[in-house]
Amino acid sequence: MLESWFWFLLLGLSSFRVTRLIVLDKIAAFIRKPFMEEIEEQNDKGEIEEYIVVKGTGLRGWIGELLSCYWCTGVWVTTGLFFLLTFYPIAGKPVIIIFAAAGAAGILESIVAKIID
Repeated sequence: MLESWFWFLLLGLSSFRVTRLIVLDKIAAFIRKPFMEEIEEQNDKGEIEEYIVVKGTGLRGWIGELLSCYWCTGVWVTTGLFFLLTFYPIAGKPVIIIFAAAGAAGILESIVAKIID
């Protein structure tokens, strides 16, 4: 039973990290670019605000909506990682472990940054 909870936790952490990578991180903007436009504008306080405009209709619009929704993308990322782990464990386990460690590091960094600020 311990092993199943362990892999469940790793799956959760890795899903968090991969989803964040796809939906929010600048490094993956090339994935989102064909489906959405990220627009930055300055508000009345002089702060830069970013918002998303989904491009196209049909399949392109659907993918744009999916990529703009953290929760929606998370379901599909988790499904993909689960099947990778289940059916291709030789490749899946290292992928899960690497992204879970990156997810845990990201969470810890956010906590430390809040404490220091």
